[in-house]
Amino acid sequence: MNSQQPGPDVSVHSSARAMAAAVRERRISARELLELHLTRIEERNPELNAVVNLDAERARAGAAAADEHLARGGPLGALHGLPFAFKDTHAVAGWPTTFGSRLFADHVPQHDELLVERVRRAGVVVLGRTNVPELAAGSHTFNRLFGTTRNPHDPTRSAGGSSGGAAAALASGMVPLADGSDMGGSLRNPASFCGVVGMRPSLGRVPEWPLYNQWETTSVGGPLARDVGDLALLLSVMAGPDPRAPLALGDPGHLFAAPFDPTPRALHGLRVAWSLDLGGAFAVDEDVAAVTEQAGRLMARHGARVHGAHPDLAEGDDTFRTLRAWHLHAKLGPLLAEHPGELKASLADNIRAGAPLSGTDVARAYTQRTTLGERMRQFFTQHDLLVLPVSQVAPFPAEQEYPTQVAGRPMGSYLDWMRSAYLVTVTGCPAIAVPAGRTPDGLPVGVQLVGPHGSDRRLLEIAAAFEAAAASEVGEHG
Repeated sequence: MNSQQPGPDVSVHSSARAMAAAVRERRISARELLELHLTRIEERNPELNAVVNLDAERARAGAAAADEHLARGGPLGALHGLPFAFKDTHAVAGWPTTFGSRLFADHVPQHDELLVERVRRAGVVVLGRTNVPELAAGSHTFNRLFGTTRNPHDPTRSAGGSSGGAAAALASGMVPLADGSDMGGSLRNPASFCGVVGMRPSLGRVPEWPLYNQWETTSVGGPLARDVGDLALLLSVMAGPDPRAPLALGDPGHLFAAPFDPTPRALHGLRVAWSLDLGGAFAVDEDVAAVTEQAGRLMARHGARVHGAHPDLAEGDDTFRTLRAWHLHAKLGPLLAEHPGELKASLADNIRAGAPLSGTDVARAYTQRTTLGERMRQFFTQHDLLVLPVSQVAPFPAEQEYPTQVAGRPMGSYLDWMRSAYLVTVTGCPAIAVPAGRTPDGLPVGVQLVGPHGSDRRLLEIAAAFEAAAASEVGEHG
């Protein structure tokens, strides 16, 4: 194909949809698009440390192959020619997959996992991996193999985690889209910290395979993007049934990529339950509370029927912590036993917390989770949407492992400050973190939009309307 200079309408901050269209229409080649992003990585990554195991030459070969495929008139995937860096916990054949651990520094999988398989099949050009906390544990991205990932809006601050490298790379223009996973907020929290959009889909929406336990349902894969339309595009690639994943929902992925109304009209008449803290279930810093309140008022101004309400998630704390400890001990207990001094102390403690759990404890947690799911189902017969904070704090100093206090309340562990996210996890409901404002210091703050299980498409429509409402008011006020 004829190489030409990228048009002025294509930059590293263009939407992924615009980039993909430009490649398809030959207004920019995959090679040129890659070079724009490699230049951006060279500019920002030394400070932010978001992309790891970068392989520019292999990426250039992939971009050349993408251009040749287009020139031959071959069928194009939805993401054809877009540069991509997979989260360093997702197995990518032939690429190092370290899980942010020195124990896996030389680990190179032979096969793609299902999420990776789907995204690669859609035509991306792989350039590297995105950084994660050690073994993806915790909502601040640092490890002893690659170091700390920093926030693009203030590099002295955390980018969140565990998909912190993905969110930071995305927000700074190093990649146009990013994948992640979420157990206790690992898609939502970094999205809030970095000012991007992150979605924890309904259980079964994004099937995963292989897994050590195919029936474990606290963690899900999902998308990150700079706007809701791009998020929907990536979800359309990730979602859909697969015979290897028995809990997968049956809706085909393409249902999530259709255009959304680019106005706030979808908010009109919406029954919105707004809650700052789920009835005192967690503390919230003042700056985060202010943005969450602004979000409720914004929706009301655009016709939503907003009132204070929240589901009773009292059993959520015990449910999440029990299932998480049980899961970590089952999966990582043998690794800890073999390498007792190699894991960070907070992770080792959480793995050990799973050892004394009995079958009765696990059964209690699953029974409670069933109760929580039914309670949410009933709650959403009276409400269309639940709005609450994504994170209880704004981005905290990158040198801290976790916030030691929130709104004056001491946080005893690295889980305590994540309740606003993980209490939603155990309901099984889909949740989207959408940028909603900034602190007086200019740090991003997102709000969490939660819908009924299976309502992912409707939730995307509402999130797009919220995004449009926020943009319209910014425009009105300059």
